[in-house]
Amino acid sequence: MQIAADEGCRDMTSALHRRRINTVVAELDRADVKSVLDLGCGDGDLVLALTALPRVRRIVGIDVSGEAVAVARRRVAEAGTGKDIEIVQASLTEPAERLKGFDAAVLLEVIEHIDPHRLLGVELAVFETLAPSIVIVTTPNSAYNPFLGVPPQRFRHPDHRFEWDRERFRAWADRVGQRNGYAVRYTDVPPGLPRLGGPSQMAVFKRTH
Repeated sequence: MQIAADEGCRDMTSALHRRRINTVVAELDRADVKSVLDLGCGDGDLVLALTALPRVRRIVGIDVSGEAVAVARRRVAEAGTGKDIEIVQASLTEPAERLKGFDAAVLLEVIEHIDPHRLLGVELAVFETLAPSIVIVTTPNSAYNPFLGVPPQRFRHPDHRFEWDRERFRAWADRVGQRNGYAVRYTDVPPGLPRLGGPSQMAVFKRTH
């Protein structure tokens, strides 16, 4: 299921992408983290945005796509940030032992690209194996799709495997938090309609033990 975006839709999607990144960066800034895993880093947009945080000393971006990893590495090299940044091609379900101990992990618009039957594997890898103090997950809010011009029964992107409304997302996140010892807080990105929420939604998991 897919849609063909026109110029207006692309402009809106680009603006929303920037809002998501800014929201995540602000959340991590408030949390005073020093090391961040960007899981599903794509071309490195979030990685580069995180370099603006003076307290963040180490950033590792991980993506399964060799093409995306190559682009992200080039962009990081060209930016010359002076930070300790590494971009790795790897599966999210098989994290390296050396990636344990990070303060935070982010899945920015990632879970909707994963087949539902594989979500448990990602959950175990992130929340049980890596177990950072903070995990941030953002994903589209399907209830908002009509306001973005998405036709019924279609997804926002051809690679999406699913899209959830707020109720479905929060039910999933609550279960993940309870199983793995994390408290969960939710935010609409950006703030939207009281009943439906915003175009994207964010869960901030904070480890309780």
